[in-house]
Parts: sequence; C-alpha cells; structure tokens
Amino acid sequence: MTPRIVITSGEPAGVGPDIVLAAAQQPSPASLVAIGNKATFEERARKLNLDINLTAYSSNVPPEPHRPGELPFIDLPLVTPCTAGQLCPDNGGHVLAQLTLAAELCQSGEGDALVTAPVHKGVINDFGVPFYGHTEFFAEHFSADDVVMMLVADDLRVALATTHLPLRDVPDALKTDKLVRQLRIIVEALKEQFAVASPRITVLGLNPHAGEAGNLGREEIDIIAPAISQLKSEGWDLQGPVPADSAFTQSVRAKTDVYLAMYHDQGLPVLKAEGFGQAINVSLGLPIIRTSVDHGTALDIAGSGTANSSSLESAIRLACDLSLGQQ
Repeated sequence: MTPRIVITSGEPAGVGPDIVLAAAQQPSPASLVAIGNKATFEERARKLNLDINLTAYSSNVPPEPHRPGELPFIDLPLVTPCTAGQLCPDNGGHVLAQLTLAAELCQSGEGDALVTAPVHKGVINDFGVPFYGHTEFFAEHFSADDVVMMLVADDLRVALATTHLPLRDVPDALKTDKLVRQLRIIVEALKEQFAVASPRITVLGLNPHAGEAGNLGREEIDIIAPAISQLKSEGWDLQGPVPADSAFTQSVRAKTDVYLAMYHDQGLPVLKAEGFGQAINVSLGLPIIRTSVDHGTALDIAGSGTANSSSLESAIRLACDLSLGQQ
C-alpha cells in the first residue's frame, strides 16, 4: 500500500514553504499532501524558480507515489499576506489551523503519518494562544498523558524527559513515576517501530557529575535512580544516571541504543552537532506517527533559495517507513 503523508508547512514567513517546495521536487514512495497558504506557496515558488503544480487535495483520490513537481495541497487562508522573513502575529491562527487539520486527518485514518515543518512559537503566543511546541500541542490535542520527544541522527537517538521548559522548571518536572512511563514508551517504540529487539538505554543525570553522590544535587538519588532500579528489576538493559559530560563517548555509545536526557539542551547539542540537517524529531506516545525537521524557521534565509530541505526529506522518509511498518 502507498501511505499518505500529511505535511504542515508551519510558519509562512519562514523556510517552511521553501523546504516543502524543494522536497516536492523529489520522488517518494509515499503520497504527499501539504497544508499551507496557496498564494504564499505560489509566490515563493516563483521567487525560488521552482516549477510546482499545486493541485486541490481530494480524499476521493487514492494515494499513489509522489510525482516530482506535483503536490496535492490544502489551502488555508491568511489574515495578512505573507512576506518572506517578516513575522506577522495575525497569522498565528493559520499555523494552528494547519496543525489541527493535519492531526484530524491522521486521527481519522485519512492520513497515515504527519510531518511538520518549523513553526515560530513567539508568533503563536503573540496571537494570544499559549504554545510551547509541536510535541505539547499534539499531546493536548490527542489527550496523550505521556508523549516523548526523540531526535534521531543515523544510529544516535536522544529522547527527552522534559521538552520546552525553562531550565529553572526542569527539576520540579522530573518525577520517578513519569520517568518510568516515558522509558516504557521509548522501549515499546524502539521494539515496534525501529526493530531494536532488546533496547539498551543510557539515562543521563540532571546535575554535574550526576549529582556526585548527592553533593551537587539529589535528583539522581531521589528521582532518577529509583526509576532505573524499578525497570532493571524487570530485566531491562539500563545504565545510569550517567554524567552527561561523558555519556556520549564512543565507549558509552557503543552500548547504547537510545539516551534519555533530562532536558532539551542536555543531549540535543551533541546530536545536532553530528547530524544537523539530517536529524529527525519523532513523537513517541501519540496515537499517530509524527516526525519533524530538526531546525527552526530560519527567517533570515526564507525565500533566498539557500534553505536545505534534507531534514524534511529525511522526516518524510522515516514517516513513510514507519507507516509501511504498521500496514
């Protein structure tokens, strides 16, 4: 079967339209459907000198492999016409409408997976809607209690215990029972979606030197270690809490299938330093498949023709592979 992949173009003033247009120039075994503003896409295609035929999407048309240069499209209105590189909070509702519609298409089974281009959190918040990120948005939309954000770059996988939180709020957000639930979600995903039969997990500590036996913080002793002990007693292959500054050495990576970092900027700098532009964000614990790019809106290069679509193309490939694995 041919999976249908729904792609949101994200912030219209950013590189989202650029990279969706560029990805649409490449063949894919999946059927691609993009959501955005048609006038913005057509203007951006002219600016980038890309030939594209945006056809009105119809659910009555059976999915077939993507043909380069043709893109089934769902047109959503803007409040204010978009100029590349210039944010407009009035269009925050347009971005939210993309996400809501895409989620509904996948929830109904019309879409087999969802791929998201970058949004600008500030625009949505300035629009008047509290917004912390895609992961949190979809968790709320699907009423999913525990959704885990995991980034993948080749054989390096880093999952996050907390996502888009101010650093001062991270310790209070860590709970033993929640870590246990998150680790179960990660293991289930690696087994079922990534064909890792016996996942090996390295759990990072929160504090420098993993707390140094409580002298630099007790979160490792009071919160993280109990979660690890509980799952190790069930026969799981876990190590930690490991000091983050030495967790990514080759010797540790050789015996790790996935890392669980305690906060966003603890593990992701390593992953992005190695795989930026190729890395993929995967949401675990949702009732749908969702992948995303590893970068932001890049307003400074929107419409310039220099945006790299490789991360989006990687996200589409992974979404396709995961969809085929469930068919």
